[in-house]
Amino acid sequence: MHIRRKPTPYRLFYNSAADNEQAALDRFFSETAENIMLLPKRQRTAILEDFEKAFVYYGKNGISAEDAIKRLSYASPGDFYSQTPTDWYPLDYAAKIYPMSMNSRWMAVFRLSVYFNADIVPELLQIALIGTIKRFPFFATSIKKGFFWHYIDSARHRFISEPESKRPCAPLNISTSSSQLFRVVYYKERLSVEYFHILTDGTGGMIFLKTLAAEYLRLLGVNIPAGGGLLNVNDEPTESESENAFEKVASADSSAGFAAKNAVQLRGRISRVVPARIIHFEMDSSRLVETAKERNCTVTALILSFMLEASKAASEESKGSIQIQVPVNMRKYYRSDTIRNFTMYGYISVPRSEVGTADTLLPEVTRQLAQITSEENMRRMVTATKNLVKYLKFIPLFIKQPIAAIIYSKLADDVFTSTISNLGVVVIPDEMKPYVKKLDFVLGTGVKMRATCSMVTAGSVTTLSIAKQTYDRSFETQMRRLLIEHGLEPVLSGSEEYGIKDNISPSRRAVEYLAGGAKNHFVSAIGFFVNKRRRKRIDRG
Repeated sequence: MHIRRKPTPYRLFYNSAADNEQAALDRFFSETAENIMLLPKRQRTAILEDFEKAFVYYGKNGISAEDAIKRLSYASPGDFYSQTPTDWYPLDYAAKIYPMSMNSRWMAVFRLSVYFNADIVPELLQIALIGTIKRFPFFATSIKKGFFWHYIDSARHRFISEPESKRPCAPLNISTSSSQLFRVVYYKERLSVEYFHILTDGTGGMIFLKTLAAEYLRLLGVNIPAGGGLLNVNDEPTESESENAFEKVASADSSAGFAAKNAVQLRGRISRVVPARIIHFEMDSSRLVETAKERNCTVTALILSFMLEASKAASEESKGSIQIQVPVNMRKYYRSDTIRNFTMYGYISVPRSEVGTADTLLPEVTRQLAQITSEENMRRMVTATKNLVKYLKFIPLFIKQPIAAIIYSKLADDVFTSTISNLGVVVIPDEMKPYVKKLDFVLGTGVKMRATCSMVTAGSVTTLSIAKQTYDRSFETQMRRLLIEHGLEPVLSGSEEYGIKDNISPSRRAVEYLAGGAKNHFVSAIGFFVNKRRRKRIDRG
């Protein structure tokens, strides 16, 4: 007996099209299939189904097959998959340590997000990614092991976007040849891209996110011109975009020393699942700039002074220094179009006993910040990094990897109390502004650092984000208090947006609080229970 199968949604769309439109659809899929012939069958089928779903979406929303073909032809993979990739890239100096220091629970990952005015259309986001990745061949890569170092190898496969299901900045699975070094996820109106730090820094990551967001909007019928850190997906990539820009930095006469002494750490037992909490403070950007100008300092210096005061309040150690790491974008000193890592690091350090109020700290913070972020000091840091790489150069990777993990712990985590990374002002094209509410930037937590801070400004909104790996709230509570006291009126959001619910029992929370170094503060623990309702205010983030 012949069983009549129900037509697929795409077949219904196809059958509703005029004869000339059906012919155009046939040509579109024939050309697309030919261009992806080198992919495994399963991936070829999946990409063709991606386009079918997009056509179905357009049909349901009253968009003609002709208009749909025009939009999707622009986003087609072209000849991106038609040749076997042969390019490979050595890791830059700043990135070499990351793959050797990662483990199953930790990886150097950061997240950039854009919030639209309407919920994400998954069918079009997937097509936007297909159209965008061809413009970023350096991102179409995987990580491989060499005999002495890891390296980045070109890869061709179906790059995917997916609903958000993990906590922000969770380690990526990079164990297979089809692994992505970045993750594209969506939740309601939020589009996020998470990057393994060996691939890019905040500047390169933002270029990719803006280009992806513009391509997504174009598929919705909004044309966004290229420019201002937003690329045309059909332009040819340039060699300078994937250059190792650290080669432009001449070695200094001397190298800068890395932080040598262990820093004061914030209290609180590190949670088994991290981040334990994420807090966003949204502020009026013009008011923030005005507040900094009134104190003759930069926005970064102002936030650093807040962090120092908050760190003292959130720590129990009586000795040692509070040391905060500050990434520096080297593009401010050396012109480069690279979308790879081109960031170095400095740090400010103040003995805990000398940390007073934020306003009294500002002169010293401003002095140190100008010194550590100077071109000369950055050259010395690059030289120190080059020297470290040189010393490890001829040690086989299987020997070097455990050594590198120890070095990372000593040079990057034990010696810092926290980190503040400020991406500054991100230019949003005028054509995009009506469709974008805000951006945010989440820096993944370290191995031991209880809190990391990150900032980004877009339009009239500056978002300061704090990623925590402890349930102790002292640090973010103090930060919020300082922002309010300085008239910045922060709007709070955060953990609930990511499905992170602080649902541990009061007894467990008290154990984690006491284990974090507050053993002698029994009164504070009792106050914790008494003021439970008041403390829930910040939980709503």
